[in-house]
Amino acid sequence: MPTAFWRSVNPAWTATLGWQPDEVVGRSSAWLEHPDDQDRTREEIRRLGSGEPTLSFENRFRTRDGGYRTLSWRAVPFEGNLYCVARDVTEQRERAQRLVQAEEALRQSQKMEAVGQLTGGVAHDFNNLLTIIRSSVDFLRRPELPEARKARYLDAVSDTVDRAAKLTGQLLAFARRQALAPEVFNVVARLQGVADMLDTVTGARIRMVTQAPDRPCFVRADLSQFETALINMAVNARDAMEGEGMLTLSVACGAPKPEIRGHAAARGPFAAISLTDTGTGMTPAVIDKIFEPFFTTKEVGKGTGLGLSQVFGFAKQSGGDVDVTSRPGEGSTFILYLPEAAAPADEGRAAPADEGMAPARAGQRVLLVEDNVGVGRFAAQILNDLGYVTTWVTNAEAALDELGQDAAYDAVFSDVVMPGMGGIELAKALRRRHPDLPVLLTSGYSHVLAQEGSHGFPLLHKPYSAEQLSRMLATAIGQRRTGTAPVG
Repeated sequence: MPTAFWRSVNPAWTATLGWQPDEVVGRSSAWLEHPDDQDRTREEIRRLGSGEPTLSFENRFRTRDGGYRTLSWRAVPFEGNLYCVARDVTEQRERAQRLVQAEEALRQSQKMEAVGQLTGGVAHDFNNLLTIIRSSVDFLRRPELPEARKARYLDAVSDTVDRAAKLTGQLLAFARRQALAPEVFNVVARLQGVADMLDTVTGARIRMVTQAPDRPCFVRADLSQFETALINMAVNARDAMEGEGMLTLSVACGAPKPEIRGHAAARGPFAAISLTDTGTGMTPAVIDKIFEPFFTTKEVGKGTGLGLSQVFGFAKQSGGDVDVTSRPGEGSTFILYLPEAAAPADEGRAAPADEGMAPARAGQRVLLVEDNVGVGRFAAQILNDLGYVTTWVTNAEAALDELGQDAAYDAVFSDVVMPGMGGIELAKALRRRHPDLPVLLTSGYSHVLAQEGSHGFPLLHKPYSAEQLSRMLATAIGQRRTGTAPVG
C-alpha cells in the first residue's frame, strides 16, 4: 500500500489535534491514524494515486493527549502532491451515535412493552381456558355425576381445547411461525362461499355485497387460514358497525401492491381482496396499532385483540401484506394482498369425504417417535386403543436403529421438534432407506415447518384428536397400499 508523508500543515492542525508542525512534517500519517482505519486510509490514498476522482472519506486521528478526533477529508492530487482539507466532525458523529443509541434503547423499550402486553394477554386468556378445563375435570371425577351433566362437562373440555388451539394458532400466525398447508385455489370461485359464511357471522342487519371479476384469479395460500383471515376482518367490521350497515367484499386481479407501512411497493401481480364497512372508522393512532397482538378498542371480554394480528401474520407469511384505510365517521377498508399463482392442473377435483374414525386393521404396526414422555405415553395409548400394535421410541436415532433391525412397520408417526435429529430429517432419511414406508409428522410449532413446510409429508397439528389421528394414519397407510404416497 502507498504511504504519504506530510510536507506542511497549517495552524488548524495544532488547534484540532495538539501536535506542533515540527512533530508531524516529514512523517507519514499512519502513526496518528486509528488502528481500525489504517487499511481503509491506505486504500483511499491508492485510489487517488491511480487517478481516480477527488478523495473524500472519514477517519480518526490521535490527538496529543491520547484521544481521537474524527476528521472528514477531501484531497486532490497536484504535481505529485496531495492537497488535503480536513473538517473536524467528532461532535457531529458523537451526536449521531448517541441518537442511534437512544433510538435503539427506545426500540428495546417498546419491544419489552409489546412482549409484556403479549405475555399478559396470553396468560389472561389461557388462565380463563384452564379454569374451564380444571373445573370440568373436578366435576367429572365425581362418581355420582349424572350422565347428562357428564356429557356437558366433556363438551366443555373439548370446546375449550379447540379455543386454546385457535388462540395458539392466531399467535403463531401473527409471529409468522404457523405451519401452513398452502394450496392453489381460485379466489373468485371461493368468494361466494366465503360471502355466505361471512353473512352468517355478521348477522341479518348487515347487508353483504360481493364484487368479483369474470375471470379466475389464483393464489397459493393456506385455504383455512385465508378463510379465517376474512372472518376476522368481517368480525372487526361487524363490531365497528355495531351490527348494522353494509359490508362490501370484492376481489381485484392483477393488482400491484402499494407501499404499506414503509415496506416497498411491488408490481405483482397480486390478488387484492378487500372488505369495506360503513362503521365508525378509526383514528391514525388506532390504525398504527391495529395489527398488534392483544390490541383492542373493545370492552373487556368482547375480543382478544388477536383477530387482525392473525390477518397480518398470514398475509406476510404468504408473501403478501394487508393494508387499511379509514377515517373517523367514514368506515374502513381492509385490503389483503396475496401473490397470484398459475392455475393448477387439477382444478375442480373434489376433496375427499370425511370418513370419521378409521380404526386399524388387525396386526397393523406403528412406530411412534416422541421425545416428550407425557405426550408419548398418551399417544401410544391412543394408537393402542385404535387397534394398532405400537412401538414407542424417544428419538429419531432410536427409530432408525429399530427400523434397521425390523422394517415390518406399516407407518411411522413422529414428532417434528426433538433433540438431535428432528422429525423432518428423520422422514427424509426414511424416504431414502424405506421409500414405501408412510411417515406422518406432528407438531405444535416448528420454525422449520413455518419456513420450509413439511417437504411433502402429511402433518397433523397439535393438539390433535384421536379421530384426526386415526383418519390421517389410515389415509397414509391406504396410500401405501394403492401406491399413491406423496413423494414431496
